[in-house]
Amino acid sequence: MSKDKQKDIAPKPQTWKTFRAFVLKESKHILRDRRTMLILFGLPVTLMLLFGFAIRTDLNDVRTIVVTSSMDETTQRVISALDASPYFSIVGTSPSGREAETVIRKQEADIAIVFSPRFADNRYRDASVQILTDASDPNMGQQYAIYAQSIIAGTIESLYNKGYPVETPSLVSTNMLFNPQMLSAYNFVPGIMGMLLILICAMMTSVSIAREKERGTMEVLLVSPVQPLVIIIAKAVPYMLLSIVILATILTMSFFVLDVPLEGSILSIVGISLIYILLALSLGLLVSNLANSQLTALLISAMIMLLPVIMLSGMIFPIESMPKILQWFTAIVPARWYISAMRKLMIMGVSFTYVLMETLILIGMTLLILTVSLKKFKTRME
Repeated sequence: MSKDKQKDIAPKPQTWKTFRAFVLKESKHILRDRRTMLILFGLPVTLMLLFGFAIRTDLNDVRTIVVTSSMDETTQRVISALDASPYFSIVGTSPSGREAETVIRKQEADIAIVFSPRFADNRYRDASVQILTDASDPNMGQQYAIYAQSIIAGTIESLYNKGYPVETPSLVSTNMLFNPQMLSAYNFVPGIMGMLLILICAMMTSVSIAREKERGTMEVLLVSPVQPLVIIIAKAVPYMLLSIVILATILTMSFFVLDVPLEGSILSIVGISLIYILLALSLGLLVSNLANSQLTALLISAMIMLLPVIMLSGMIFPIESMPKILQWFTAIVPARWYISAMRKLMIMGVSFTYVLMETLILIGMTLLILTVSLKKFKTRME
């Protein structure tokens, strides 16, 4: 019998069983790898929760201050209608529009309703209502004004139809504070600053140290006469200098290209930014303690820095519209406090005293994370 015929008669390999064995083997490897399972199931669940609850443009409990010289029946009914709606919450009154603007500048209120003197008196045909709203976030500021105008006009019209001696105001005007041109750059530039600085400092620092571990050169550096702390600082300094250059570039482009004002003190802006950069470097060191490879460092950085900065810092989606539990969680996101401080300083032009709380929180976070990171790093290296 020829060799060709013998090959035809020989049994064929059991391809299906072999394929099934390989699939079973790979499935067991995946199920045994906790990190893979965390990525496969933890990431989708986290994204669904964040996108489902954090991405909300609905209004909810917008802090409202009322400016009126006479609390007549019509004014009281309008205020009650605003307070009874789920969109607005009356937080106080103010004697004048200028005082109300100061309250909004302090971020103790989001919108002010200013009634003209003797609003309900029919003899004053020029009775009007002015809406003052914080337009540093132009999208939300415009929504505040539209919702408020709808409730005010509807309430006055219902009173007029029921026979109350009041006429609908001839004009309901809106004053967009801090951003009269409604430029979106006013809102996004502080957010971009918070995102870029933390990504460059934290993510790149963690990857740099993880690369040394992955290549096995970290041990070589640590057995040298140089102290480990000096090595870490030396690796972090270039990223800090790079971040300072990027900060200067962003501020220059914001002012000269995007026409975003720098109303506040430049020293305050730079000083708080340096604190934020140091905090980001501390986060990078902490991530490097958890990661033994560059890929792991990138995944951890994306999970604990990139997503929270975008979703939970107020950069894109207003924190006030999120569920209470997410609002509490945003308190541990450093970018939230940095972006808030930059908006106050750059857009509203407040003094340093108005951002003292944000500054103290960033300093406290920096000291805590830096202490934990350095202690953990020494423990791991020993």
